[in-house]
Amino acid sequence: MSNKLLQLVPEYRDYVWGGQRLRPGTLTAEAWVVYENDRIVNGPLAGKTLGEAAQECGAALLGENPLRRTGTRFPVLIKLLDCNEWLSVQVHPNDEQAAQMEGPDQFGKTEAWYILEAQENAKLVAGVRAGTTADVLAQSMRDGTIADHVEYHTIRTGNTIFMPAGTLHALGPGSLVYEVQETSDLTYRIYDWGRPQRAGRMLHIEQSIAVTNPQATGQVQPPVDLQSTDQRQLVQCPYFTLEILVAQTTALNLDTRGQSFHAITLIEGQGAIECGDERVTLHQFETGLVAASARSYQLRPIGPHGLRALKSSVEE
Repeated sequence: MSNKLLQLVPEYRDYVWGGQRLRPGTLTAEAWVVYENDRIVNGPLAGKTLGEAAQECGAALLGENPLRRTGTRFPVLIKLLDCNEWLSVQVHPNDEQAAQMEGPDQFGKTEAWYILEAQENAKLVAGVRAGTTADVLAQSMRDGTIADHVEYHTIRTGNTIFMPAGTLHALGPGSLVYEVQETSDLTYRIYDWGRPQRAGRMLHIEQSIAVTNPQATGQVQPPVDLQSTDQRQLVQCPYFTLEILVAQTTALNLDTRGQSFHAITLIEGQGAIECGDERVTLHQFETGLVAASARSYQLRPIGPHGLRALKSSVEE
């Protein structure tokens, strides 16, 4: 394919719980940094959406692994979330449930979070309190007391949370979060902390009861100790692999091996992705996409403080 490196324009969304850390001075809840409808701004593919490029380029962009599961539909959605207030308590269906309940072209939503920033005593909900029966859980969803039966976790910067479909969850105030998920935004909302229901923020009680796994609990992992040059896997599942990368003074040598695209989101510092004569420069919270056909490439720090980045792919 013509571009080996793609730079994307994020799509920004504002909801009632958003803050101002993603775009200072502008209320912003989410930046959709890797999304089918994001526009490419560099190279011969400039002006096309990521979804259009995936249809046109197929395995050259996506790699063989995603093609086996989602065809030429771009297989993941990556967001940054600025949580200034509680998000709704919600749950997502798995692939089979999504197809049955929403249509054959729908995918479920297994996701993972990396906590970019967490204020002191910031919390999130992941799972249901031990001993809560399915009947009690269903009744609490119907009568609005679900917040009394969920499992609360205190979080800190650097935590990783894997959230399989069917896990009841909510992000709390004081957290800035990187989220990678299946190519789906199917959300069943259970409880919205007393906010009135309206278009776009309705509750989905019966659907939530149908898809919630009462035994599911999000897996909160502690921050990992990193070296000055490092690459560590944080999450691996059938839908995506999430890694953290560190390059303090020298470039990291990386390779797609033709298996999958690599989505590189800078979370600290400044850097550049280089492949042959192509180069994409990234600042904090910007994302570059490396085509599967690129194979060998470098992630190079710019400036004296090095960089940290998150890499999402569909690697086995």
